[in-house]
Amino acid sequence: MNSSAKASPWWTPSVHADRRPFLIGRNAIQAALRGFFAREDFVEVDTAVLQVSPGNEAHLHAFATEALTTDGQKAPFYLHTSPEFACKKLLAAGEERISCFAHVYRNRERGPLHHPEFTMLEWYRAGESYESLMMDCVRILALAAETVKTGKLAYRGAESDPFAGPERIGVAEAFERHAGIDLLASVAADGSTDRDHLAAELRRVGMRVADDDGWADLFSRVLVEKIEPYLGFGRITILDEYPISAAALARPSARDPRVAERFELYACGVELANGFGELTNAAEQRRRFEIEMTEKARIYGETYPIDEDFLAALALMPEASGIALGFDRLVMLATGASRIDQVLWAPVAEYGR
Repeated sequence: MNSSAKASPWWTPSVHADRRPFLIGRNAIQAALRGFFAREDFVEVDTAVLQVSPGNEAHLHAFATEALTTDGQKAPFYLHTSPEFACKKLLAAGEERISCFAHVYRNRERGPLHHPEFTMLEWYRAGESYESLMMDCVRILALAAETVKTGKLAYRGAESDPFAGPERIGVAEAFERHAGIDLLASVAADGSTDRDHLAAELRRVGMRVADDDGWADLFSRVLVEKIEPYLGFGRITILDEYPISAAALARPSARDPRVAERFELYACGVELANGFGELTNAAEQRRRFEIEMTEKARIYGETYPIDEDFLAALALMPEASGIALGFDRLVMLATGASRIDQVLWAPVAEYGR
């Protein structure tokens, strides 16, 4: 075959026939999860895609657009990268248990596990600990597997048993176990980080360090290269207690102020979900957003506005826990698909086509 030949479009009957079992599985899993949340007394909500801020995390890239007012004036908007801000405003309004299947949009993302438009399943529990979200995740993964009548989650030859008890490991413990690095030695009691100390640790274990790497760059490199390849194999892994500086929307842990109530869920080496004990201190949230945007400006030369309405809502928001799960990735692992576009009914057009 000519290496320059283009693959057939997704709507070609033969291609669609190959994808259709995954898509039918997707529908069945979505219906099952809606039933799960209904039984748990959640209210399903639907949030606006257009937002004044797409989120304020340094490495998230949004799609920008603009609205025209009735008198023709231009107003900047973004397609949201998550329904999080809107969901938290609903908690401030008085909702206590909410779930949301949201189409979300992230620029600079396309590959076997990434798509510019994908479905995020988020849910929030007011007045409940973030450990309750971990239990939700265990039940949801088992339910997804049961729904499509499989005993395993699978991705590119790797398998994970969704019915086995999960492994729960702290980030610092994972750094020590898999990379031989004392992560928290580079984190002060107030959450500030020591870039040079962490850089020295990476060099000691033979990892690459660039002159312009910040602490966050080094942290991410170890996580991706040394930690994630060991997560979620055989059984699911809950990676818990991220350093405060790597958890911009999570509250500090009562156990150790250097770490936050943040966890990520892994199966077959694939990150599936990101959960928090939610930060509700508006002043601290503003400070963290400003730090993130300073980092974004340093690396990418751009920033996103802060949603002042969101910060105002935090004053009314109750203590809560919330989580975002990549629904398409869950479908992939439950149905055995190898690429995210196999589980999307109508994928976004390839750039340049």
